[in-house]
Amino acid sequence: MSQVRDKVCVVTGAGSGIGRALALELAKRGARAVGVSDIRLEAAEETASLIGGGTEVHAAALDVSDREAVAVYAGEIADRFGRVHQIYNNAGIADNGPVTEFDYDRYERIMNVNFWGVINGTKEFLPHLIASGDGHIVNVSSLNGIMAQEGLSAYCSSKFAVRGFTESIAFDLKAEEHPVRTTVVHPGGIKTAIADSALKWAKDTGQEVTPEHEERTRYYNEKLLKMEPSRAAEIVINGVEANNPRVLVGNDARLLDALVRLAPRRWPKAFGLFQRRFEKELEARGIPPQAKKPARESQPAHH
Repeated sequence: MSQVRDKVCVVTGAGSGIGRALALELAKRGARAVGVSDIRLEAAEETASLIGGGTEVHAAALDVSDREAVAVYAGEIADRFGRVHQIYNNAGIADNGPVTEFDYDRYERIMNVNFWGVINGTKEFLPHLIASGDGHIVNVSSLNGIMAQEGLSAYCSSKFAVRGFTESIAFDLKAEEHPVRTTVVHPGGIKTAIADSALKWAKDTGQEVTPEHEERTRYYNEKLLKMEPSRAAEIVINGVEANNPRVLVGNDARLLDALVRLAPRRWPKAFGLFQRRFEKELEARGIPPQAKKPARESQPAHH
């Protein structure tokens, strides 16, 4: 069993959202030490300040797409705490738009963080996890690692890749008899700052953000992002401690997973009906359906 108590755990993208909640839950369950990293050092330090006594904490700035930086970070954690038992590869970003308008550099950036960031974290921490004798790799995918959506070709590609990577290395580790388990996580609608961060990023990069965009985002947060990150973290870590290879977070994730598996030809129609209903509700509030939306970006994305 991959128990958390007395273990050394690491969480990337721990500056907010699910990442922060995971770090706090790990400490609550008695982790001996928690390494928290984020692209923004101040966010990682804020998370560290919220962790009570009894758990050692190491906060650091980390760009998970930078392989050399991840290698240095893994070494720092191992040197400081003696070993590493669990890595939670949570950091991620999002960006949307139709494939006809999506430039190569935007695809590369999404893949570098969401997919290569997971590979970097897995590969650089793996020797330490093996040496611990009781390792666990937890990779955060998405609902979009189960089902595709319009305008999310880059994001969906990265999250499907995280799922495939995690499920594949599970076979490798078992075949080679390494003492390391794996879990892939598919969160549904969690109350994180991803949508709000998207608007901020759009404004900061000079994209047009209208009152309609802001109202759409507010309504999206209200209607679709319902689960508290703290509850999502509990579900994830319950799954890890039960050695579940796959964790679905939220009723929406469980429902859509079942729909995609049981009705692979029909689920797009059912999901399309939901989308049209959502657009009608927006239209009733005076928001034009299918209004042009700014590109979205956030770290962490979850999820």
